[in-house]
Amino acid sequence: MDLSPDSGARDAGPPVPVPAVGLAERLRGGVSFRRDQLGFLQWAARTHGDIVRFRLFGIPMIMLNHPDHIYRVLVEQRTKYDKDALLYRLVRPVLRDGLIGNPGGELWQRQRRLMQPSFRPVIVAKFAENMTDETTAMLERWERQYAPGAVVNVHEEFGELALRIVNRSLFSARVGRAARDFAEAFTEANALLGRFFKFPFPPLTVPTPAHRRLRRAIDRMDAFVASFVQRRTADPGDEVDLLTLLMNAVDEDGDGRGMEPEQLHHEVLNLVVGAYETTTNALSWIFYLLAAHPEVERKLHEEADAVLGGRVPRFEDMARTPYARSVVEETLRLYSPAWQFMRRARTEDRIGGFHIPARSNIYLNSYVLHRHPQLWDDPESFDPGRFSPERSAGRPRHAYMPFGGGERICIGQHFALTELHLVLLTLVRRHRFRLPPGQPPVRPQPLITLHPEGGVPLEVHPR
Repeated sequence: MDLSPDSGARDAGPPVPVPAVGLAERLRGGVSFRRDQLGFLQWAARTHGDIVRFRLFGIPMIMLNHPDHIYRVLVEQRTKYDKDALLYRLVRPVLRDGLIGNPGGELWQRQRRLMQPSFRPVIVAKFAENMTDETTAMLERWERQYAPGAVVNVHEEFGELALRIVNRSLFSARVGRAARDFAEAFTEANALLGRFFKFPFPPLTVPTPAHRRLRRAIDRMDAFVASFVQRRTADPGDEVDLLTLLMNAVDEDGDGRGMEPEQLHHEVLNLVVGAYETTTNALSWIFYLLAAHPEVERKLHEEADAVLGGRVPRFEDMARTPYARSVVEETLRLYSPAWQFMRRARTEDRIGGFHIPARSNIYLNSYVLHRHPQLWDDPESFDPGRFSPERSAGRPRHAYMPFGGGERICIGQHFALTELHLVLLTLVRRHRFRLPPGQPPVRPQPLITLHPEGGVPLEVHPR
């Protein structure tokens, strides 16, 4: 796909400084990162192009918004970059040395080797029934609890569903009070960290009232994970779930040992956080967009009816329902829950002819990238057809990155896509969704994840 000449790779001649957003320019533009994070980032990309430097409360950031630039950082020169960047230092008090925020190096490489086999598609397929069973149970409860056409906050419902699926797949457990306490604790931690990212002062080590609330929320999440790990350690039982796979995984290409107990705790917490929060938000955005675009929903119904004939979907039905997959992909383009990534330049580099100083914070934002007008036709529109094979041909690989990219692409990508696809099919075969009259648009709230502000109230109608 042809991009503007000044945004492509320019490696001839001496490197030049990355163009910067100055304070006077910000004031003239009337934009503020703290007041409108999404608006500021889009304005910076429109104003300066595909590589731009700005200061976030004194910390210099270089935002990349070109597939070639992103490829260089995540793939071509990945050894020059690590995750010891502001965003991951921010979440490290919660996620510690788990895969999500681990800076990189030997520990990360060992953990990735150890865990990757448990997330291959053939293993994920074994958990597909958990996803459809729990979704079916939710629908049966809806039929008892809600009258036809009732307004339901689907964000809350999908949060409960995501918890049920991750608990059953990870721990062979059903959701109870402890899981709901985990969800409440994470919601509070996400909001506190999101606010801190906009104004990172004072440091989290300073015991302000907000930081003490964050510490208590982390302790509650830790207690939830510890209870399952300790129970399984004391009585392994005969369950075959993700926790069993991780507890028995060994580093066959390294020292032949498994995970230390503390590291196992960190990884399990990372999995619960990732599977709960991102799935809740993605499902909420999917059905919000379907409710706002009934013509897309009708096409989805036609595909589901033709393939399923009214039965519960199975893992193998995913290959036979490409339009449903496109709905998921298009939603993740517009509202990727994991909407921002960072890297730190370990050494100096050159990207597209620009000089990247050592220790620079490199900022990658899929919300901005997925709206690049030279990569996506009519980028603000909801158009699942853009992910058809014909229209996807020739699209640069790193123009679309809802799960990151390179060797650190999200380990749970297959699990997440399977879950979203099967939950979508299970729901649309029996229900349709509509926006309540007079309901204002749902705005994205840029916390650590991209959250639908105020929830997603929708009318739920039986088909």
